Amino acid sequence: MTATTYLNDLNQRYLSIHRTKENFFWDTYMGLSDDHQGSTKAETAWTQFLSNAEQISAIREQLTHAENIADEQEKKQTIIGLQGWLATFESHAIESEQAQNIKAELIKFEAGLFEKKQNHTMTYVNEEGDTVEGSLPVLASIVRTSANAATRQSAHQAFLGLEQWLLQNGFIELIKLRNKFARSQGFDTFFDYSVTKKEKMSADELFTILDDFEKRTRDCHQNSLDQLATNKGNESLLAHNFVFSFAGDVMRDLDPYVPFSKSLRRWVESFGRLNIEFSGAELTLDLLDRKGKYPNGFCHGPIPSFYNQDQWVAAKVNFTSNAKPDQVGSGYDGMNTLFHEGGHAAHFSNVKMNAPCFSQEFAPTSMAYAETQSMFCDSLLSDADWLKQYALDTDGKPVPDGIIKAMINSKQPFKAYQERSILVVPYFERALYQLSDSNLTPENITKLARASEKKILGLECSPRPLMAIPHLVSDEASCAYHGYLLAHMAVYQTRAYFTKKFGFLADNPKIGPLLAKHYWNAGNSVNHNDSIIALTGEGFNAKYLADECNLSVEDAWKTEQQKIADMNTRAQADISPLHANITVIDGAKTLASNAESNAKMCDEFEAYIMETYGR
Repeated sequence: MTATTYLNDLNQRYLSIHRTKENFFWDTYMGLSDDHQGSTKAETAWTQFLSNAEQISAIREQLTHAENIADEQEKKQTIIGLQGWLATFESHAIESEQAQNIKAELIKFEAGLFEKKQNHTMTYVNEEGDTVEGSLPVLASIVRTSANAATRQSAHQAFLGLEQWLLQNGFIELIKLRNKFARSQGFDTFFDYSVTKKEKMSADELFTILDDFEKRTRDCHQNSLDQLATNKGNESLLAHNFVFSFAGDVMRDLDPYVPFSKSLRRWVESFGRLNIEFSGAELTLDLLDRKGKYPNGFCHGPIPSFYNQDQWVAAKVNFTSNAKPDQVGSGYDGMNTLFHEGGHAAHFSNVKMNAPCFSQEFAPTSMAYAETQSMFCDSLLSDADWLKQYALDTDGKPVPDGIIKAMINSKQPFKAYQERSILVVPYFERALYQLSDSNLTPENITKLARASEKKILGLECSPRPLMAIPHLVSDEASCAYHGYLLAHMAVYQTRAYFTKKFGFLADNPKIGPLLAKHYWNAGNSVNHNDSIIALTGEGFNAKYLADECNLSVEDAWKTEQQKIADMNTRAQADISPLHANITVIDGAKTLASNAESNAKMCDEFEAYIMETYGR
């Protein structure tokens, strides 16, 4: 077998295992199947394939053979593909049989906990005084936007109840088992293992960045808390009041301009004008909240995009949001998730390498790198010029300047809080996994969670308590939340570059091709820092986000006013084709597709939402 033939065979073997695993993942996470045993089996097969250390020596041998390929282009491409697989297997290798057995046990345990959590019901007392079920996204939206304090408190109490349920139903055992696996791999804790594997840095190196950011934003964050307490009383600092105290009213005012029924159309139009396309990908979107569905948006690709020799293999990508269109605030939140996960889909649809290992969200793909792509896209929804063009009422009138200014007045002082609400998670997770087994008790872990929130957020309890964040339980997302903050740092660096180069972001058709060229096409063959250098000419720099957090309300509003003024001087870009086959579903039900046209798909989706939810 030649080295090129070996590469092609390896690609196909992986695709078969990967797709089986992803299909089970989708069906179980969407609540379409309760075959958790089958899902566990598929996950185990995928893990065993990637963790087989013998693959490393086999690929190194093939790399030696590849040096003898006569055709220079074939030689170059074969070596690139094999090096990608080498990096992948080195990121996942589990050499000892003991460690492999622990990993298999861990997969089985996580699947069991996932199934129990999926069947766990959370309730709250709504504004009419009725006890009703609420998913995590619904509860979070209530805490942010409900004008009824008792309802907000009830929703927040459901979060706290979930924390205690997890502590009594396997979360502690999960931490112990993860640490046991990490120690079998030569690491002190699972947090250390995860950071090293996912971000290619040590935990100490990570916290050098995080500690610096914490110091840079500490004073402005504390000042915002003090000012809120002065203006609205100490009650405003209670967990169920905090976000509503500074943002609840304005988000209710914005709500009529961002109904979820229009979200798909806004996404199609906005991405089209940015000239973002999907290279022929098949996209499946499941956007509505329902019982049994995983309570957080995500994007996975059953078929990674790649070139199979000279033949383009278009991606198949599934992504979700958890919108409840008849709930105040859900329209904007759901639209934000649609843009976020749609950004992931654009990234993974446009990796133009010659092996599927370059185009997937698992190691050696950095979470910070992957999240940079999605968070750049959702960052646009806060820009005044984007809001003026896409936040429209039923008569087609744009959101007034006064509401945009009110958004800035309420949110800019708490920009540091928003970032620190990400920052608190790695501080908690690192300390959590450093606890000895004997100290892993419900009482100690709860105290640690509240102490972490007090240290980083300055609140006795977070509006979204730490253990109510689903990432902490999920295998691939655990001990990786810092990736969102690292990504935000890169996002604001990217935004600053585009703003300096072009003067504007919203509907700028030059942005999509540049993202594809510098951030997407090479996939994980280029590390996060090098991709940023390729676009901006500057290495990773956290100062842009810190500067954004420290911006005054007055300066922030001046910036947005200028965006509105500049928008009025330029013609709106045409909507470019997305080059994607899109189907919108709600579980097993198909709601719309663009088989005929994007416009018809948006009409069908909008009609369904209006008929079902009324807005």
